[in-house]
Amino acid sequence: MKYIKKIFPFVLPYKKYAFLNIFANIFYALFSTLSMVALIPMLKVMFGKEEPITETPKFEGLLHLGDFFNNYSNYYITTTSAEKGEVYTLTIIVILIISLFLLKNLFNYMGLFFIAYLRNGVLKDLRDKLYKKIVELPISFYSEKRKGDIIARMTSDVQEVQNSFLAVLELIVKEPLTIIFTIIMMVIISPKLTLFVFIFIPVSGYIISLIGKQLKKKSDRVQRENGHILSNLEETLTGLKIIKAFNAENRFTKFFQQSTQRHYKFSNDLMHRKNLASPVSEFLGIIVIAILLLYGGRMVILEGSLDGASFIAYMGLAYNILTPAKAISKASYEVKKGNAAAERVLSVLETKNPIRDKENAIVKDSFESGISINNISFKYDDYDVLKNFSIEVPKGKTIALVGQSGSGKSTIANLVTRFYDIERGEILIDGTNIKDISKESLRNLMGMVTQDAILFNETIKNNILIAKEDATDKEIIDALKIANAWEFVSELPKGIETNIGDSGNKLSGGQKQRLSIARAVLKNPPIMILDEATSALDTESEKLVQKALENMMKNRTSIVIAHRLSTIQNADNIIVMQRGEIVEQGKHNELLALNGTYKNLVEMQSFE
Repeated sequence: MKYIKKIFPFVLPYKKYAFLNIFANIFYALFSTLSMVALIPMLKVMFGKEEPITETPKFEGLLHLGDFFNNYSNYYITTTSAEKGEVYTLTIIVILIISLFLLKNLFNYMGLFFIAYLRNGVLKDLRDKLYKKIVELPISFYSEKRKGDIIARMTSDVQEVQNSFLAVLELIVKEPLTIIFTIIMMVIISPKLTLFVFIFIPVSGYIISLIGKQLKKKSDRVQRENGHILSNLEETLTGLKIIKAFNAENRFTKFFQQSTQRHYKFSNDLMHRKNLASPVSEFLGIIVIAILLLYGGRMVILEGSLDGASFIAYMGLAYNILTPAKAISKASYEVKKGNAAAERVLSVLETKNPIRDKENAIVKDSFESGISINNISFKYDDYDVLKNFSIEVPKGKTIALVGQSGSGKSTIANLVTRFYDIERGEILIDGTNIKDISKESLRNLMGMVTQDAILFNETIKNNILIAKEDATDKEIIDALKIANAWEFVSELPKGIETNIGDSGNKLSGGQKQRLSIARAVLKNPPIMILDEATSALDTESEKLVQKALENMMKNRTSIVIAHRLSTIQNADNIIVMQRGEIVEQGKHNELLALNGTYKNLVEMQSFE
């Protein structure tokens, strides 16, 4: 129930459709009941041998409503048949029945028509909010999660919420009202027989609830395994070259089949449990119908306290309860199944973002003096990545960070941009702590080029426009020229309108990297962060990219994380790192003269 309450706020924007649905369902339930009751006069015309009534009957109160209905239908049939014949009377009653069934189905369609806007609107809003939350959450959140699991929550889990909770909205008025109106008419026709119906409803509800107790747990296992399947698929597509290169197709196929086998087993358990709802509720209903036939038949044949036409219509009404009762029992299963999906969706939506702007955070739109990194420390889990690290990055200078893998170089880039928050120490820009600056304005001051050129399955133009949405084609081409990318882009069939495929895989590594540099150039930020931007390139591509980087870094403040030391010879200050600490710093020639760690790194790369 608590999950329904949490999903309910998503329903509120569409409440007008909920009210229209309720309005339509009230009339559906009414006409559904009347369409069965209207059979009584027709049966009386065809088979009735009752004493004819020629005077208009008087209404003597609600307690005698059943007698009034019988007497009035008898009066109408008697007078109309006397004036225009029994065939005419039967025709009128048949037209009435058809009209009632038409109205019943019309209002049923109207109810479904309005609820469609609510169901699909909630689905859209839930996905929108979930996507917004996924984008807002820090990068650290995804280091602990599988991508496929997040995708499963966005797709199948949200769909399951719609199929479960929102399906209940269709039933919450229509089915209960149909049962209520039907029972009212059954009480009017025969209070005695209706006692059996009141016994049936709680007994069947209790039996069905016993069957559904384990449904949430079983559904949760299915949803989790579905996330694993999507994760396996996403990882396979990402690493397909490696899988093929190492002939690992069978190994990965085996892992995938193990996951689908578990999903198969869990899904069978879930479906077997869920599928019990309909046959059990129907069987219980038929038992009651059988008892009603025995007891009601006795009332008609032996006692004469109920006429045949009323008894047949009563049985139709009793059977009319079975369909909504089955729908309600099925809905209770769907809610239990939807609980698991809602829990997984809400767990993401309710995740607190640890990297948030302070109240009244400073909006900083200029960079004046420099960056100060003072005594910062940082851990990944229990592993110390940085320990009491301090450097100064004056405005207009280039600072290079070098060292072996795992020395903490890339962590500096992640902390300066506030992808992660530092645990101890502080990072200042123009003397202001970056935690006091709004994240948006902080990142507006910075451009980033990463080791992996992150591009999207879009045109070259749209990939570069990420940096500046309102840029003109001329600005884009100028940025491409600075990044040494215009030469190859201009030769493409559609130029900047060329789609570059998934992750830019229609291009070479060097071409992709130059596009990511062009994107950073277009942003034109005062601070540039280059995270091993050339380490994955061949020599020829490296020279082109290095030239592009030099063009971009002119008159900018730059933090360069370098694996290839050939790219940072001209840096104003080179910081040599080892296990999260500074072991040497200075210019290229000064560090070589020290004959220490930096010189060893240079020699290992055969660079003089």
